[in-house]
Amino acid sequence: MSDGAVSTIAKPQMRGLLHNVIKRNLIVAIALSAACGFSYKLLVGNVRKRQYAEFYRTYDAEKEFEEMRKKGLFQSC
Repeated sequence: MSDGAVSTIAKPQMRGLLHNVIKRNLIVAIALSAACGFSYKLLVGNVRKRQYAEFYRTYDAEKEFEEMRKKGLFQSC
């Protein structure tokens, strides 16, 4: 065998392994949930907010009422 090519194996971590794994998983889970929440707000929430704003900007309640009245949806009108 060659004298200089000998290397040692890293010792296994015996204490605190569960603590370190849980800490890493918690950090990853928080980061992923924050990224998903931000992307949902950006891709879905803002688009929905703009669509509602556009709908109510052009909405005419009197016109809708007259259309429903002409269709006979009200008993009192």
